[in-house]
Amino acid sequence: MSIRLPDASGALRDYVPRAQPVALATDLPLRSRVVYSAAHVVADPLRTAADEPAAVDWDATLAFRRHLWSHGLGVAEAMDTAQRGMGLDWPVAAELIRRSSAEARSAGGRIACGVGTDHLTGPAVTLAEVTAAYEEQLAVVEAAGSQAVLMASRALAAIARGPEDYLQVYGHLLRQSSDRVILHWLGPMFDPALAGYWGSDDLDLATGTFLDVIAAHPDKVDGVKISLLDARREVELRRRLPDGVRCYTGDDFNYPELIAGDAEGFSHALLGVFDPLAPLAAAAVSALDSGDTAGFRRTLDPTVELSRHLFSAPTRFYKTGVVLLAWLAGHQQHFTMVGGLQSARSLPHLARAYELADRVGILPDPELAEARMRQLLTLHGVDA
Repeated sequence: MSIRLPDASGALRDYVPRAQPVALATDLPLRSRVVYSAAHVVADPLRTAADEPAAVDWDATLAFRRHLWSHGLGVAEAMDTAQRGMGLDWPVAAELIRRSSAEARSAGGRIACGVGTDHLTGPAVTLAEVTAAYEEQLAVVEAAGSQAVLMASRALAAIARGPEDYLQVYGHLLRQSSDRVILHWLGPMFDPALAGYWGSDDLDLATGTFLDVIAAHPDKVDGVKISLLDARREVELRRRLPDGVRCYTGDDFNYPELIAGDAEGFSHALLGVFDPLAPLAAAAVSALDSGDTAGFRRTLDPTVELSRHLFSAPTRFYKTGVVLLAWLAGHQQHFTMVGGLQSARSLPHLARAYELADRVGILPDPELAEARMRQLLTLHGVDA
């Protein structure tokens, strides 16, 4: 049977969903690349915003992390995909870090957790305030037994006068961290408040400062996550990293070519799009493990159209499509998000996400996905 989906003009068109999901073979553990999925949180639909700033369904949230670990992926916790700064406040993020870190130990899964400054209640006045805020969150992550991801800070971007301020703050944090960390450069397409990060709007100058931070403390940097949606720039930066410092691509537009790499190196992965793509991503990297680069590309290349759709402007609302696909895939029982963010994308956008996900075969029960998509369409007054 076909399902009638609305397009961007509001017209309805017929689409025939696939009858079976794609059959995948994965040899675990994954060996040739370190692969993280930045994971979303599952909201509790029965609790309102008045009860708690971010009401989380902990059972469903942790079950989704076990799903990611079962496919050999690591979990990048309490980051942008989990709606940090877009509905998930620091007290709930800290609880998420503690619970997921304990679950990771139980499951034997890899985990890294976001450290930021988003709990500041007002604009920071001094670099010392920003540094202390970072330290507070770093202490929570280290106490939980997880690796830290030092995320970009809106507070630091707001008060930094130039590159020297970034060198001062990050240098202090790296000197005192108990383990090697991942540095995260999130571009303004994901968060407009991060424009000019590393002290300049000129990306060449900003890259120089970023590399200076790493060069001063290479023994404290496990890797860097680059989320600039610029493959050429990532490759150039990757080639300039010190030995032993990984590049984790955060480029949700160009990830297959960046992970596959070239004669001079490759990127590992820390991607929001690997939340819905986990089984396919694992199968692709498994092919890469066996030296089958062509098989890796055949598996992952067809997913790029879906990813570019999910991350289309305004890019920061990609989480809505990610959660939609988790619901359609049966990982949660509703399409409700922290802060009501399920309303951030139009119905035609969501319909296209469903179609593209069905085409690449990431919905494990196509019949369930179709039935849920019909429910969503009916709720919005569309005769599917």
